[in-house]
Amino acid sequence: MNSPNTASTLERIRARQARVGVIGLGYVGLPLVVEFARAGFDVTGFDVDASKTDSINAGRSYIPDVAEADLAACVRAGKIRATTDMSLLGEMDAIDICVPTPLRKTKDPDLSYVVSAVEMIADHLHPGMLVVLESTTYPGTTEEVVQPILERRGLKAGEDFFLAFSPERVDPGNKQFTTKTIPKVVGGAGPASTEAAAALYESVVSRVVSVSSTRVAEMVKLLENTFRAVNIGMVNEIALMCSSLRPCLTTES
Repeated sequence: MNSPNTASTLERIRARQARVGVIGLGYVGLPLVVEFARAGFDVTGFDVDASKTDSINAGRSYIPDVAEADLAACVRAGKIRATTDMSLLGEMDAIDICVPTPLRKTKDPDLSYVVSAVEMIADHLHPGMLVVLESTTYPGTTEEVVQPILERRGLKAGEDFFLAFSPERVDPGNKQFTTKTIPKVVGGAGPASTEAAAALYESVVSRVVSVSSTRVAEMVKLLENTFRAVNIGMVNEIALMCSSLRPCLTTES
C-alpha cells in the first residue's frame, strides 16, 4: 500500500464498514446490491432509470432472481438505498460498474454505457476508492479505456486508488448457481488492486479466484462466453441433423 487512504479502504472493506455503490441495477447489479447488503455493507444503487430506483426504495423487486422479501428487509434495515443522483458517487469507498455492453451493428461492443459510468466516477474519484468493472467486454478494456479516464485528474491506479475487473457470471433463473455461489474471478491493476477487490467479493461470495491482471480476468469472460456459445451452436446443429435423419434413425418394431 502506498498511502494511508488505500490502507484504510482495505481495512474498511474487511470490517464491512465500506460504503459500496453499484452502477446499473439490472439482472447483474440488483442481486449484487442485495448480497452486499445482506453481508452487512451499506449499499447505494445508481441508475439513470428512476422507475428502478423508486421500486428499490419501495422494497419492490423487478428481477425474478431477487426475492422481494429479501430486498424489502434490507431497505427497511437502512442497508440499501437507490438513486439517480450521481453526485453521491463521491461518498462511496467502492463502486461496481454493472452496465450493459450491447453489440453494435458492426458486431463490436458498444462501450458508451461503460464510458459514461466511468466518466461520472472520475468526476468524484478520491484517494482510496475501489472501482471494479463487471460489464462484459474485450481484453484490454480496463487498462486501455477505463484507467486513462480515471487517471485524467492525476490519481494513479494501484497507487492512489484501486482498479479491477471482475466479470459478471450471472445465470438468470438458475436456483443452484446464484450470485453468492458462483465463483468470482478478480484481476486488478497491480497486486494492491487485486487484493482490495478480492477482499470486497470474499465478503459476499463463496469463492474468489484471483488472477494476475485485468486482461487475464477479461480473457476468462471471453473464453467462458465463447465456450458456451460454441457448445450451444453445436447442439443446435446436431439437433437439426438428427431431425433430418429421423426416418433413417427410426427403428421399426
